[in-house]
Amino acid sequence: MKDNTPRAGEQARTAILFVCLGNICRSPLAEGIFRAVVSERGLEHAFHLDSAGTGAWHAGSPPDPRSVATARRFGLDISGQRARQVEPEDFSRFDIILAMDRANVGALRQRAPKEAHERIHLFLDYALGRPEEIPDPYYGGDDGFAAVYRTIREASDALVARLAERDGSARISGQASSTI
Repeated sequence: MKDNTPRAGEQARTAILFVCLGNICRSPLAEGIFRAVVSERGLEHAFHLDSAGTGAWHAGSPPDPRSVATARRFGLDISGQRARQVEPEDFSRFDIILAMDRANVGALRQRAPKEAHERIHLFLDYALGRPEEIPDPYYGGDDGFAAVYRTIREASDALVARLAERDGSARISGQASSTI
């Protein structure tokens, strides 16, 4: 895990952790999509990104092949990611912890020290102001993965723009994305 503390002359980076249950479907897609949005806007320097799961069942495994295929269909490669479980240190290393559903928000808040609770959020609520969950596509078909991709992309576009504006870290182009 990289340290997100800025070195002399560097700007502080916003560290974001995306969390789902097993870290093989939704959170790897969220990390990959958010990373792509950041890159498209030339903001790589402004963010430190990672993903994890509240469970350890898949630790060390690559993302679900359906997540990899969906990402690839939209021009992203998430195949190099490896699942990991949320660690106690994550609650101090990350500025924003975004869970895909309420069950994971609850699990994170149970594990987190009280001072970290304000950094744990439901992803769509935090990004779009919609208190909705990102459904787990694990037991469904490919269409569920594509729907999850589109939802995460919409939320990522909105969140990158909001954080960049808030932090004044860079100008955002008004150009619409072609990867939705």
